[in-house]
Amino acid sequence: MKNFTYSIPTIVHFGQGQIEKLGGEIAARAHKVLMVYGGGSIRRNGVYDAAAAQLKARGIAWAELPGVEPNPRIATAREGIRLCREQELDGVLALGGGSVIDCAKCIAAGALYDGDPWDFSAKKAVPERALPLFTVLTMAATGSEMDCISVMSNPETNEKESFSSPCCYPAVSILDPVYTYSLPASQTAAGVADIMSHTFENYFSPVETACLADSLAEAILRSCIHYGPLAIQTPDSYEARANLMWNSSWAINGFLAMGKPVGWSVHRMEHELSAFYDVTHGVGLAILTPNWMRYVLSEKTERRFARYGAEVWGLDRSLPARELAEAAIQKTREFFTSLGLPATLSEVGIGPEYFPEMARKARTANFDHTFVPLGTEDIVNIYQMSL
Repeated sequence: MKNFTYSIPTIVHFGQGQIEKLGGEIAARAHKVLMVYGGGSIRRNGVYDAAAAQLKARGIAWAELPGVEPNPRIATAREGIRLCREQELDGVLALGGGSVIDCAKCIAAGALYDGDPWDFSAKKAVPERALPLFTVLTMAATGSEMDCISVMSNPETNEKESFSSPCCYPAVSILDPVYTYSLPASQTAAGVADIMSHTFENYFSPVETACLADSLAEAILRSCIHYGPLAIQTPDSYEARANLMWNSSWAINGFLAMGKPVGWSVHRMEHELSAFYDVTHGVGLAILTPNWMRYVLSEKTERRFARYGAEVWGLDRSLPARELAEAAIQKTREFFTSLGLPATLSEVGIGPEYFPEMARKARTANFDHTFVPLGTEDIVNIYQMSL
């Protein structure tokens, strides 16, 4: 294991009815907030009314920024920043899933930055301070409620890029599984794929001696495999929704990456799908991940995939390593398909015309330090396998 420093400053209130703590937490840190959300789901599931009641009870004023996109756009963040400055808001409240929270992070940091917020994603600047951020989660997927990462899209340049800074950790996150009951099956499935992909990115690393982190990763994957189908079949299963929600936070709050390099290669490849085609993130990950696994499988990596097959899928440990590894990868594909997720890019209307450009944009220096280093041609090959 390599040296590391681990700190999670986010206060998490987990469980049914925990939104009752929202007003007090905000009042201790802000007086007038920007409420950020997406479509109309927060009005149907009761989140909007519950949050508004908390603000009113504490005398907290607010402005609203609705309409955050599934792949949040930098133009939307710019509008939120404008509102924060014009109305002298001193906090940001995100009601929704990862896209809403990511946009809110960009707003919180951009409101205290003199330049354009796309500078963060373009790696021209790193946020040094941000307005306090509060979240009420409505979808288990990205883990943005407990990390300091924001992923933003710029349709004008066909770019989808991330930035991170310690100042972008949410101050407080409310995680009530009940608020995810009304999610459509397709969104639940995409969320499960996203959680599992975050876990894979950390689990398949050049360093394989982080026993505690690897064991937790395997537990998260087993939990997703067990509770993902249950949440789709029985949407109001509190047990299923609660486990998926907590899996989401722990898959990407940094713990699984401690002590080892993590390259986020499949995520980089998927970001280009979303940038060029506005594909749902979890859908793109479900398509690419098994093909990435097949592409990097070799004599050198088969032992890791064999462990994955035995510990996560319960496959026969006595099988030859290559056979066990291949069976595990096939199980991964079959699981995503069983959730109703597409298996090919052609199913979501994507062809090969932009593959070279997407691969060029996807590849960064981190690809030299991933589980298996990949060049631009390798990325194109994985896209081709996914057609």
